[in-house]
Amino acid sequence: MKATFNKKERLKSKKEIELLFSEGKSISKYPIRLVYKKTCFEDGTNIKAAVSVSKRHFKNAVDRNRIKRLLRESYRKNKYIVPNTTHQFAFMFLYSGKEIPEYKLIESRIKGILQKFVEQEIASI
Repeated sequence: MKATFNKKERLKSKKEIELLFSEGKSISKYPIRLVYKKTCFEDGTNIKAAVSVSKRHFKNAVDRNRIKRLLRESYRKNKYIVPNTTHQFAFMFLYSGKEIPEYKLIESRIKGILQKFVEQEIASI
């Protein structure tokens, strides 16, 4: 699996995001929460992901964008943890902390969340 996070792998559909929050399951490791849902995409990608940071805790767009960059980068580097299956999933990573994190913290939490996801969902299939 390539360590890329291109346009086809990004979750952008408003309908899909609304369904994700209304019907999805979640996994948390403070300060990150993963909301996911089994779905079907027409373009053939297995996982589409998005990131979000609360405007309530980070008023400056510069800080929100920095945290989103860290989340995307750590997901990009560690998405190999989730094996390729015939099932397709939509992911949303939410940052709920109140301070700007270090990259090492984000990366360790993303790894833990992805491993927990594999144990819960992929192993049960």
